[in-house]
Amino acid sequence: MNISVSMYSLISTVNAEKWSTVDFIDYAHRISLDGVELLDMFWQNKDDISKELEQVTMALKKHNLKVSAYDVTNNFVKESNEDRAKEVNKVKDAIQIAKQLNTNILRVFCGDIHDDLTYEDGQGWIVDSLKQCAEAAEKEQIYLAIENHGLLAGKSEQVEEIIEKVNSPFVKSTFDTGNFLLVHEKPQQAFDRLKDKIVHVHFKDFREKEADEDIKGFHSTKDVELIGTIPGDGEVDLSYIVQGLKEINYEGWLSIEYEGKDDAKEANEEAVNRLRNLLQ
Repeated sequence: MNISVSMYSLISTVNAEKWSTVDFIDYAHRISLDGVELLDMFWQNKDDISKELEQVTMALKKHNLKVSAYDVTNNFVKESNEDRAKEVNKVKDAIQIAKQLNTNILRVFCGDIHDDLTYEDGQGWIVDSLKQCAEAAEKEQIYLAIENHGLLAGKSEQVEEIIEKVNSPFVKSTFDTGNFLLVHEKPQQAFDRLKDKIVHVHFKDFREKEADEDIKGFHSTKDVELIGTIPGDGEVDLSYIVQGLKEINYEGWLSIEYEGKDDAKEANEEAVNRLRNLLQ
């Protein structure tokens, strides 16, 4: 298993120090990572990324770094056919970018809670949209890796159901170890359900906010506020998941995604060290 860090893990640094994607790649090289996870939200000229994409591929080659996954911020839970078609096209465009970045993993979302729409309302839209995207993904041999993200389709049962309904060998799971806590599911149990469908892992952890803390966290489906931590400092049994991955002979990426309030560089470097120790 190889280790990468998601650029999202450094979002506070990216914003404070005005990092480009190339700056992030340079950082990844300095801390001796195997690869990087890149996101569509960080392109500096979103209308024409061609020049920046060329710079990124050159930086990757220079530092001998791989792209563990390319992430697209799509949302299929939209009521109009036109809006959903735009999201499908966004994913299809991202498939081509993933190909240029030489990764076979495109992290995708299902959708977010908004208005009064529920998972039951949105499931058909999600499945239909993913089926359309899967046709393009299969042609390019790129996996659409659904992240258990947010409060709408964040349970392992929902991810499993969507994958099975889409019924494509190229629609699998980005298993986010921390996000299951937001929907009050034990990550160990989620792993046991999804382990045969995992092609990408987000190594993340949360803890409950303490009453006297004056920081903003993430609200769960039961309105419990969770705070991002360095993996190992929260509620996720990460050793159980790493051991489980070893048992199924998982050979993909473990990508750190830190969402805490401490210094992002220091937190990610500590996370890398802890993950390396777990993998020994």
